[in-house]
Order: sequence, then C-alpha cells, then structure tokens
Amino acid sequence: MLLYEIPGRGTIRIKNIVFDYNGTIAVDGKLLAGVKELIQQLKLKVNIYILTADTYGTVAQECSSLGIETMSFPQGAASQAKKEVVLKLGAENTMCIGNGYNDIEMCKTAALSIGVIEQEGCCSKLLLHTDIVATSIKNALEIILNPDRVKATLRN
Repeated sequence: MLLYEIPGRGTIRIKNIVFDYNGTIAVDGKLLAGVKELIQQLKLKVNIYILTADTYGTVAQECSSLGIETMSFPQGAASQAKKEVVLKLGAENTMCIGNGYNDIEMCKTAALSIGVIEQEGCCSKLLLHTDIVATSIKNALEIILNPDRVKATLRN
C-alpha cells in the first residue's frame, strides 16, 4: 500500500493503480523506456491494472512480461468500462493515471489521479479532473514513489 499524508486533506491510502495504456505508458502501441522498471517497483506495494481501448492491438504482447492484469474494452465504451473497474476495485483506495478523453470518468472517480502529457499529448478536459499533472510517465511514476512530492503538490 502507498500512504500519502496530505496536510489539509488527510491520509490517502492507495491499494490499486490503474493505468491507461496508449498515450500514457505507451506511445504508438509500444511501452516507453523506463516504464517497465518503475512499474515493477510499484508492483511491490500495490496492485497494478492496465486498462485500454488497445488502439494498436499491442497491449498483451507489450505487457506480458510485467505479470499484471490488462483489460481491453471496445473503443466506444472504454470510458464507462474504465470507471466501472475503478468502482469495483474501490475508488477510495485507487489511483488512476491517464492522458485521454476516455480517462476522464475513471480519474474523476478515483481517490487520486494523475494526468500525463507524453508524446501523444493530453486531453485538456482530462486535466480539469486530475489531482496532479506530470510532463511524462516517468515523472508521474517517480512522483507516486515519493510521498513527499505528492504532499508538496497537494497540500492545502
């Protein structure tokens, strides 16, 4: 579990992290450099899930060595499906990380959310519904692994 003590906001306990795939941890269907190693570190502390519309059809192959659950959804239904997974996991103990329009509902629902601006860009509407915005997935993962960075960004 990850614990974040946020002055003026209380304690946030994260048991699950839900990642969008394309545009967040992958670009053009390929995992970004350094992501695998940081996810392996997180996997020691929390349950990891990758949710995707799988635009390029590569998520199973690219993530097979991570040993984590991946879920693909029809492109027209991904937004609601992602939100339902967060609710099923327990939104109060789940963090979401994404970059796209279909990530808005899961980010609004989760206890903590991060919008990522990678090479594919980021939906501007998503940024209004995230707690933190990071300029890369590597930065986002390093923020998650350092509770003081979360505290500094979210303190009241």
